Amino acid sequence: MKTSPLSRLLLLLTALLAAWQVAIGIEGLERVPVLAYTVGFGILLVACLLLIILGLEVLESPVVVIVSTVIPLSLSLGLVWEHLTSWRTAYLTFVLAGFLAILVTRALPFKGRLPVIVLAVVHGISGMVIFLLPSVLAAQGTTRAGFALVGLGGALIGLGGLLLSFLKAGRPILPRETILRILPALLLLMTATFVAGFMLA
Repeated sequence: MKTSPLSRLLLLLTALLAAWQVAIGIEGLERVPVLAYTVGFGILLVACLLLIILGLEVLESPVVVIVSTVIPLSLSLGLVWEHLTSWRTAYLTFVLAGFLAILVTRALPFKGRLPVIVLAVVHGISGMVIFLLPSVLAAQGTTRAGFALVGLGGALIGLGGLLLSFLKAGRPILPRETILRILPALLLLMTATFVAGFMLA
């Protein structure tokens, strides 16, 4: 499927938003959240540029599953480190173990559903953290109400990850062409809600 000019434009806008977030949007935070957010948005930036240059067909690469996992893991780690001090060590352990598990199950020829189950668990937990934590904090008044937009971004990243995971597993929820057509808009909307939510926190 050829990448349309509109898709390229949406990907470019997404890359610019991610670059802005890395350069300006994470100032004044502790070292670990800055590193985590930089990795997450940095990978999103590079991914969008690759999609623009190489086309949406690059999503067929097996490396995509591994790389795309880093985004929700790193963003959720940053959120936990900022707002759930007592969970820092436990969640960092989960992030490292989860990434290693995905790396191993994708690099070695595992049969059966294990790779899909591992991916679903890791994506599911990290996605729920990104969705629920900002939403709960905003509802409690711990942060400003706008921070709930980060939670909306978490829901969108979960949706995108789900679509790509089932597509890579050979059991797409939607037709492949439909997924590739809506993905650039989904990425832009996701990034915009993240950026706005962090600005309004």
